[in-house]
Amino acid sequence: MQLNRFTDYSLRVLFYVAMHPEQLTTLSEIARFYDISLEHLRKVVHALGKSGHLQTFRGKNGGFRLAQPPEAINLGELIMQTEGATPLIDCHRSHCRLAASCTLQDALAEAQQAFFDSLSRHTLADLLVSRAMRKQLIASQ
Repeated sequence: MQLNRFTDYSLRVLFYVAMHPEQLTTLSEIARFYDISLEHLRKVVHALGKSGHLQTFRGKNGGFRLAQPPEAINLGELIMQTEGATPLIDCHRSHCRLAASCTLQDALAEAQQAFFDSLSRHTLADLLVSRAMRKQLIASQ
C-alpha cells in the first residue's frame, strides 16, 4: 500500500505549521521549504481547512495555522480522509469470475482496517518528537 501525494503533502503541511505556532504560515513558505508546486499545496491547504485541521485567513497578511493542537490531530482519521477508505481491490467492478467465491477482498479489507487502526493510535504530536526533524523545521524560518 502506498500513500498518495495528496496525503504526503497534507502531512508535510501539518508538520511545518505545527512547528511554527506563533505565526501564520503561507503557501509560498511551504512551497519553498519542500520544493512543492503552489497549485498542489493550494488544494491541500484548502482541504485541510475544510476538514477542520487548519484555520485559514485571506488577504494581504493572510495565511494559515493549526485549528487544533497537534495532540488532537489523529493520523488514522487524517489519512482515512485524504486517502479514502475505498477497497484496495474491487473484484466486482473488474468482473472477476472468482468474485463470488474468492476471499481476497475480505483479507485485504481486514489488512486495510488494521492499517488505519494502527495509525489511529498516533497523533501529529507523536510524529514531532524527533529532535532532528523539529530542528530542521524550525530552522526553516
